[in-house]
Amino acid sequence: MKNFLLFVMMNDRTGGPACFLIGNYIDPIAMQTGKVRKEHYAYEKKGSCCLLASIEPLTGNRLAQVHTQRTKKEYALFMSELAKKYPNATKIRVIQDNLNTHNTSSFYENLTAEEAFELSQKFEFYYTPKSASWLNIIEIEFSALSKQCLNCRISTQEILEKNVLTVVKRGRPCGTK
Repeated sequence: MKNFLLFVMMNDRTGGPACFLIGNYIDPIAMQTGKVRKEHYAYEKKGSCCLLASIEPLTGNRLAQVHTQRTKKEYALFMSELAKKYPNATKIRVIQDNLNTHNTSSFYENLTAEEAFELSQKFEFYYTPKSASWLNIIEIEFSALSKQCLNCRISTQEILEKNVLTVVKRGRPCGTK
């Protein structure tokens, strides 16, 4: 395969309805024929987690990971996985928001010097304007994910990860037909 230049849009989602882990305080009443499922308004907060995702706009290829927290370590691991997905790319241009974890220092603080240098040479970062991360196409994906598979109470990180990765694996935008 030839070397190529690649554009990827990346972001993370922590907090908000997409990544709060919420369980039922009182078990819902099971559905019966001709009746809707009834769910009590009371819930139990079970923590939160971080969803990291990227999309290659020209092909629709996606990568997603769910982590317990959002630190430079998780960012470095995600970007390392993204680089492995495109070994023949000469440069990967990443459009992302300007968060303190979204830079090459994450690589040097969490990976070997060789790995960090390799990743810092492979990626070229472009940052969305302040208060305008909604311009990033991945935000549309997060919105579609929220509507399709994150719009209910999810009590564990494992269930959230399974739901998200199932949708991402389909390989098409979450909200499209």
